[in-house]
Amino acid sequence: MIGIFVMLLLILTGLAWMMQIMTMMKFLINYGVNLPSFIYLTSLMVPFIVSIIVPFVTFIAIIFIYNKMISENEITVMMANGLSPWQIAMPAIKFAVWVTVLHLILNVWIVPTSQATFYSTQWNLRYGLANLKLQEGAFTKLANGLVVYVDNVSGNDLKQLMISDMRKDKNEILVFAERGKLVSTVHGLSIVTNNGSLQMFGKNGFTAGTFDDLDMDLNLVENDGDMSFRVRRIPTSTLLKTVFDQDNHRHHKLTLVEICTRFINPFMNLILAIICTLILLKTSLLRRRASFAPAMAVLSMAVAMAMYMSASNMVTSLTDVGILAICVFVVLGGLIGLLLKK
Repeated sequence: MIGIFVMLLLILTGLAWMMQIMTMMKFLINYGVNLPSFIYLTSLMVPFIVSIIVPFVTFIAIIFIYNKMISENEITVMMANGLSPWQIAMPAIKFAVWVTVLHLILNVWIVPTSQATFYSTQWNLRYGLANLKLQEGAFTKLANGLVVYVDNVSGNDLKQLMISDMRKDKNEILVFAERGKLVSTVHGLSIVTNNGSLQMFGKNGFTAGTFDDLDMDLNLVENDGDMSFRVRRIPTSTLLKTVFDQDNHRHHKLTLVEICTRFINPFMNLILAIICTLILLKTSLLRRRASFAPAMAVLSMAVAMAMYMSASNMVTSLTDVGILAICVFVVLGGLIGLLLKK
């Protein structure tokens, strides 16, 4: 089971990682990111991918091994020698317990850390000072409606520059300056310009003037709306504190769903493992072996995961989270009882 599990995990994670690479090719094209940085960025998504597919890989590994044992009559021989379904299922259950523990560690510590690093690295590659390249004697388009021309570039120091900002509808800003300097702030990049002139065309007409110093906020960060709250990157300790924050109603539901994902979802490994062994072993006792048993197990797995995912997405309070956790453990206990029943 371990061998099948590792092989499937590597294959499915590799395929999902390749899909992630394809969707993020714009970093190589639009932002001029070098290949090692790009590979490092996409590899940070691997723990998140693994956390999603682990229950399915666990189920596939178990159903593959036990169905093979049934088809080769090994289960029949074991039962003929006095072993109960519970004893035969014990290796799968022990395996699922270890996977559940590892899945919990992955969800609680590894995924939040890797996701926080991913978004931080992504931000730096998009908007960081080290990755912004202004070409000398050329017009550089930094965003739709934002163009910068620089006559001379020396590190972060700029000479003889022009900034054209037409991102706001019917409002154009044109800046000419003798000198400028790229500055990184917590909100993004700015160009601090010296000794220049400013021209503005807007609804109120035309305005012009000169300045000694002007801080021009490039404001390159994309407007993500509610997506700026990416709950997967929040440390678990902070996430638990956020639940009790009465002022955080806007993201309260997202936080509750994430708590279900981190603490309850790993136990689906155990539920799926017991569902698989229960169906396969009980049907193998039939006088006429049920060839539909694997299909029934797969269908039961799909129903169980669909019900859990639907329930976890419907939680609106900590009480709902507690009820969902109780339901999961009741189902787990019921399945164990059915497996123990002769």
